[in-house]
Amino acid sequence: MMQNQFERTELIFGAEGMERLRGARVAVFGIGGVGGYVVEALARSGIGTLDLIDNDKVAFSNLNRQIFATHRTIGRYKVDVAKERIMDINPEAAVNIYPVFYLPETAGQFDFTAYDYVVDAIDTVTGKIELVMQSERASVPIISSMGAGNKIDPAAFEVADIYQTSVCPLAKVMRRELKKRGIKRLKVVYSREKPICREPLPGENDARNQTTEGRSRRQVPGSNAFVPSAVGLIIAGEVIKDLTQMKAVIEN
Repeated sequence: MMQNQFERTELIFGAEGMERLRGARVAVFGIGGVGGYVVEALARSGIGTLDLIDNDKVAFSNLNRQIFATHRTIGRYKVDVAKERIMDINPEAAVNIYPVFYLPETAGQFDFTAYDYVVDAIDTVTGKIELVMQSERASVPIISSMGAGNKIDPAAFEVADIYQTSVCPLAKVMRRELKKRGIKRLKVVYSREKPICREPLPGENDARNQTTEGRSRRQVPGSNAFVPSAVGLIIAGEVIKDLTQMKAVIEN
């Protein structure tokens, strides 16, 4: 009898659900603290094609929280390291890598109609807004990570529509900017836990410069090993559940 590495997953989602995952193409924008764990879980769930978008290289400061960061990978592009790991996990997966910093200026490099799902795990507001707009135009589902930095309670994160969020500084900015653009809904993962570090200084609230902590890119947020990973796994779970249930939802 031929072994199936996803047989335990198939016990939950069934053969048809696994076939949907195998036939799905998911784009993960940003594969750092949050996005790295999204990629890990999607690869171990049998997603057939993964597009990884991130222009960063593994840095020494990533070692405390990012799954692709080890002393041996420091200095290498994260997308290269991630592809190698995915192929070790599932050699049958197709992995497309793009060492690109996603902004409106680089959005034209990506065909969103080719994706079955988009994951937003980047840390610039302008890039996040552009991802939402491109996904909206292509009618492709998207889930977006809100602020994970300066937080210590992984159990406080929840899945919600952007317009049902509160407390999170980034979610506040995103609600305002998306409302201006006529976006009626956006699935997000966010926390009502107040950030630990100081409030932004005057002039640091400009939307173009804010990170996922609602702070200026000049500020370095605190982070740890257990909050970004929890957020990434929550996001991956939503993607998997949506993809395996999507056909049933459409049919009903």
